[in-house]
Amino acid sequence: MSSSVLPAVSAAYDRDHPLANSLDRIRWQALIESQPELALVPSRLRAAADCLTLEPGETLFRMGERLKGVFCVLAGEVLLIRTGRNGGQIVLQRARRGFFAEASVSMGKYHCDAVAAERCAVLRFPGRAFRAALAAEETFRSEWMAHLAHEVLRLRAQCERLSIKSAAQRIVHYIQSEGDGGSVTLTGSRKAWAAELGMTHEALYRMLRRLQEDGTLAIDANRMSIVPRERVRGAGSSASRNALPGAAAK
Repeated sequence: MSSSVLPAVSAAYDRDHPLANSLDRIRWQALIESQPELALVPSRLRAAADCLTLEPGETLFRMGERLKGVFCVLAGEVLLIRTGRNGGQIVLQRARRGFFAEASVSMGKYHCDAVAAERCAVLRFPGRAFRAALAAEETFRSEWMAHLAHEVLRLRAQCERLSIKSAAQRIVHYIQSEGDGGSVTLTGSRKAWAAELGMTHEALYRMLRRLQEDGTLAIDANRMSIVPRERVRGAGSSASRNALPGAAAK
């Protein structure tokens, strides 16, 4: 693990990324444009931040350790994991961007392990400085609470989505709940999306192809859009009819 922005980070970013060519500073404005939630961080706390690069399988922190940093994924994927009594690992979250393990801020210690699933870059804010900023700055505290409320809504939608048996309806539910106006642009790989949907990537690819062929979805690279019902009606596919919002359960 490195506590500075290494040249190797350029493998995870393109040349125009705000971290790609910077060893001693972070270009915050460009970073905020790519991850708007970072705008809530006050300038004094930004000055205390640094960037870590993690190799696959590297542990960032372990369950029960005292809070040493508040982290935000910039590239790659970090797994939040707990180990069961039988020794098996349970994945609580796959973090591909943004803050993660936010509950640790109020608890003062980590409630799980954090392990890099692939090579990634993580922004680190010192834990003590982060908590001090929350206590001292009302605007930051209010915006952080709003961020946590949004996460609760997102996780609630995810729980509901995973309870849906139909793969087609899970896909449509994701687009509706995570997107805007019936469309969503994926920020990660389709393999990572499949894991978030609780599906194998093979099953996801098959269902996407089926939904595209029968007119339920329009797919343009990483952008998925639900086709209006009027255009799907009469297509003759049970998958398309049952995947659309409001379709009668059978």
